[in-house]
Amino acid sequence: MRQAVLVVDVINDFVSGAMGSERAARVVPNIRRLLDHARERGIPVVYVTDAHLPGIDHEFNLWPSHAVEGSEGAQIVEAIAPKAGDYHLKKRRYSAFHETGLDGLLRELKADTVIITGLVTDICVQHTAADAFFQGYRIVIPRDCVEARSDEEQEAGLRYMERNYGAETTTSEKLIQG
Repeated sequence: MRQAVLVVDVINDFVSGAMGSERAARVVPNIRRLLDHARERGIPVVYVTDAHLPGIDHEFNLWPSHAVEGSEGAQIVEAIAPKAGDYHLKKRRYSAFHETGLDGLLRELKADTVIITGLVTDICVQHTAADAFFQGYRIVIPRDCVEARSDEEQEAGLRYMERNYGAETTTSEKLIQG
């Protein structure tokens, strides 16, 4: 089994900016610990973040303007900034796989398992898990490293990924302890 950790949309706009919340902010320390652990063990870390086109992005029909490419809001939260050797891909849709080259990168890294962290559980994390499943990856979700806008949305997203994609839900502590 060869793992890779995906960090989906842990950006300023989703933590403290246009669409930020305390719920989102509380997972950042857990993600940081998991990333430190992964790097120590040579597990690849891949950030995939929203980078929308100004004014015309189709997501803006559903959501307020956010994560506009090049803006402060689209930047990865400083507390978990990428380190040398990490990868960073940009996306314009919910899934980290959609038109990003993620699948090709994971195959080159010989990863067969993705540990998905980030925001928002029932949107971008869930759509990333869907595409991971469609591509044949094993999916692990540390529940303390993903967050939704409410407890109900959090639990519904996690249950959906378990039931429909065979995602293993766990905690960052269990992953770190091995």
